[in-house]
Amino acid sequence: MGRGRAKAKQTKVARQLKYNSPEMDLDSLQRELASQQPSSDWDDDDEVDYEDTYAQYLDDEDDD
Repeated sequence: MGRGRAKAKQTKVARQLKYNSPEMDLDSLQRELASQQPSSDWDDDDEVDYEDTYAQYLDDEDDD
């Protein structure tokens, strides 16, 4: 109950996105992208040696 109103709103929004193209400020987007520093989520300090961590499980499989 009450789902009809939500579905109608979703349909309305989807229709607006499909048929009405929003105006883009490409100059603003270019400035924003140019000002960002490239980020790296991976640091060398965060390396984990999984081979050593799970070596005991690998050795157990060889015994079978």
